[in-house]
Amino acid sequence: MSDRRLLRVCAVLFGALAVSNVLKPLELHPQHGFVFLGLRQHGLWNVVLGPAAGALLAVYALALWRGRAVALPIGRAYAAWVVVNLALFTVRMTDEALARPVFGLVYAVVAIGVSSGCAVLLAGRGVGTERTRRRPASGEN
Repeated sequence: MSDRRLLRVCAVLFGALAVSNVLKPLELHPQHGFVFLGLRQHGLWNVVLGPAAGALLAVYALALWRGRAVALPIGRAYAAWVVVNLALFTVRMTDEALARPVFGLVYAVVAIGVSSGCAVLLAGRGVGTERTRRRPASGEN
């Protein structure tokens, strides 16, 4: 599969995650609150932070889909955020984090792998660097 197709798959996955985060305030289940700095949010903070993260992820998904340079810094920041948030969740909400260890391990591998892998793909393609900028044809200024 080409890098472009993989980035399109990532765009679809991040788009789905954006929708999921926007829906967090509905709290259909006690474990559906948005996790911010390792703590599951409820009430007003869940209503504010879930959709805000969803909006950022929607921008990221669209930038990935369109191959925009802004995708790289968003991707790097999001990949770092995922690692920090997962580590803090494990420390701050130990009971919940360790309640289903196999699920937690698989979730962490997928979350870190996809977010970091997408950022690495973007960097490897030179998105946002001189390599991807259009060069004028001869005779063009």
